[in-house]
Amino acid sequence: MHEQISERVSPDASSAERRQRLFIPGPTDVAPAVLAAQTAPMIGHRSDEFEALFAKCEAQLRTLFYTAARVYIVAASGTGLQEAAIRNLAPGRVVAFVNGAFSQRWHDVAVGCDKQVVRVDIPWNTAVKPAQVEAALSQALAAGPVDAITVVHNETSTGVMSPVQEIAAVVRRLSPATLLLVDAVSSFSGVRIETDAWGLDVLLTSSQKALALPPGLSFCAVSDRALAKAATVKGRGWYFDFLTLEKALQKNTTPATPAISLMRSLSVQLDRIFEEGVEARFARHARLAERTRGWALANGFDLMAEAGYASPTVTTVTNTRGVSVKLLNAYLARHDMEISNGYGDYKDKAFRIAHMGEVQDSDLERLFAAMEAYLAGQN
Repeated sequence: MHEQISERVSPDASSAERRQRLFIPGPTDVAPAVLAAQTAPMIGHRSDEFEALFAKCEAQLRTLFYTAARVYIVAASGTGLQEAAIRNLAPGRVVAFVNGAFSQRWHDVAVGCDKQVVRVDIPWNTAVKPAQVEAALSQALAAGPVDAITVVHNETSTGVMSPVQEIAAVVRRLSPATLLLVDAVSSFSGVRIETDAWGLDVLLTSSQKALALPPGLSFCAVSDRALAKAATVKGRGWYFDFLTLEKALQKNTTPATPAISLMRSLSVQLDRIFEEGVEARFARHARLAERTRGWALANGFDLMAEAGYASPTVTTVTNTRGVSVKLLNAYLARHDMEISNGYGDYKDKAFRIAHMGEVQDSDLERLFAAMEAYLAGQN
């Protein structure tokens, strides 16, 4: 165990020595070179060196977000940017689509910011679909303007991905002034999401999932029309104020002290992502997802996500065999691996296998071999 951990964090460890430990939907394992980047000597946060680092990362992120506009880089979790989107863009009414724990959180954030929130409940383990958005938004518009809708692209709690491109088309047709706010925390960089082409106004994510970075950074693409809307909104706060972030962005920096060490990790990881190739990265995530779903079905389990809407980054497996997830994880821990229990009410009724970030085919082979050995011992 100690030897494996030592190899994992060593800056000199080769990719061949990297062994995936975490098959949970965040935090994910981080490559040795990316971890090591945090140990470089500190620099001034208002220095030319930091501004060059920031400019390089922001340009690469714009490519990854498929946007020509801007990407804000914030030292916070993804939840922080959920709040930012609400405070900046929803002075009046917001329609919150809730189909899992993290769309529930976004609803709760909006309520906590004292907004007028129309909650639309969608059954868990199913996607938010365009027809549901059309019906709910039409009803809400009958009572007055709607500033924004919130949707989680990839529900980490259930392993369901909603079709945000089609949802965006519905919103644009019904109410061009309504902004579309999308949480892609557990899907970004694991699947193509075209911010500009799809007409998304805010697309947010965080560092510790498919990006395979240490926790602590979050990122959001913000459209020009969203930024213009923010300029009309009072009470945006300061730390998450889009206009304050924009002013700093023009100088290749952040308003408050940035997480310099994490930014260095970000720079190294973005280089690695583009070296792999974004299309190859998307294809790898899709392949691993298909392989995981196939393994679950072949081993007597069911899949919890609605057919046709399964996540490419995390698979939720229905625990039809009644396996003790706690004991299974205890067994996996002896082999330096971990999966995730079901979320909330689904604890012990399901388990989640994440195949995001740095996970390779060989990692899944090792995980599945260990899980099969445990299952064989339960017969």
